[in-house]
Amino acid sequence: MFLPWCPWSFWETVLVKCSRPGHPSINKTFTFERVYGPAEPQKEVFGDVHPLLTSLLDGYNVCIMAYGQTGSGKSYTMLGPHSEEGPVLPLECHSDLGLVPRATEELFRLISENPSRKAKVEVSIVEVYNNDVFDLLAEDTCTALPGLKCEVLTTKEGRKEVSPLTCVSVCSAQECMTLVGAGLQLRATRATAVHAHSSRSHLIITVTLTTAPYCDSSADRGSDPSLLTEPDCPAPQQPATGGRRSTHHRALSVSPGAPPACTAGHTEQVCATLHLVDLAGSECVGVSGVTGSALRETSFINRSLAALADVLGALSERRGHIPYRNSKLTHMLQGALGGDAKLLVILCVSPCQKHVAETLQSLGFGARARQAERGRPVPRKPQ
Repeated sequence: MFLPWCPWSFWETVLVKCSRPGHPSINKTFTFERVYGPAEPQKEVFGDVHPLLTSLLDGYNVCIMAYGQTGSGKSYTMLGPHSEEGPVLPLECHSDLGLVPRATEELFRLISENPSRKAKVEVSIVEVYNNDVFDLLAEDTCTALPGLKCEVLTTKEGRKEVSPLTCVSVCSAQECMTLVGAGLQLRATRATAVHAHSSRSHLIITVTLTTAPYCDSSADRGSDPSLLTEPDCPAPQQPATGGRRSTHHRALSVSPGAPPACTAGHTEQVCATLHLVDLAGSECVGVSGVTGSALRETSFINRSLAALADVLGALSERRGHIPYRNSKLTHMLQGALGGDAKLLVILCVSPCQKHVAETLQSLGFGARARQAERGRPVPRKPQ
């Protein structure tokens, strides 16, 4: 894994070496702060992601995304093993769970450790499919079908937001993962020659955390879990499940951040968002063997990933114009990519010789991500 900013003082490298008849020899080294092999457990990966959740409670916006070719382990890293019902809890029963269920459980644990502040947690789930945005938690199942879509709008304050968008209040990690499981039922997938459950869309799970001090921070408040969220926290809505159906290395990248201006005892309401992004995989048509509508999906996937690389390249070169609007994906994530959020990119690459071209492309993407010149992370407050 690679991590452009982290608390470690050592460096690790990824060596790509390949010699094939009729092809030029390849001998390239990529330097990162953290590299994990295919045998590393999910718990080890989450250990390096965990500090970002503390930043979320301090009021920072955070974005964690997985990038790589189809079948390299992005969804496994983010969500855990494939399941028709989606990720499950508790963690002690499922040691191979991904970052999303681990992050939600850890978030509620951290909230419970600070009984002096009440917290409200809201979840939204969208997918970017064929460069259109769909709300996967909408009550009307046709919202997740082509024809009725969400739009990416710019607020008066300059923030990017999706409208219309369903946001559901949750009171526990289990409620959050129930929503994630329901959203995954609507995510566009398709079997290809490369992957039996190839994701045909970019999945974006957004957790919005709003905290405020209690008027009376009595000592016994921490013993009552109901006080950790807003009063009368409703049960999560159950979205309908109809709609469209159809061994790796990993790498991390976190943007540098400075301590917040005020970390000890917020006196005002604080609002921060956590974006958890499972990107669709880059795909070679000749290898995946897709045709028809699947070929169209591949075209949109590769174009949006190219737009993402262009944005990071422009940021690393400090260009005057950053092409966020070339894709709905980059337009939606503008605040995380070039804004003041803490951004972490997980690269998933294959060690197989036949995938060397895709591996080099992914590692090159990671190199650009490390060099991106971004805004300084700052703690957030409600607009």
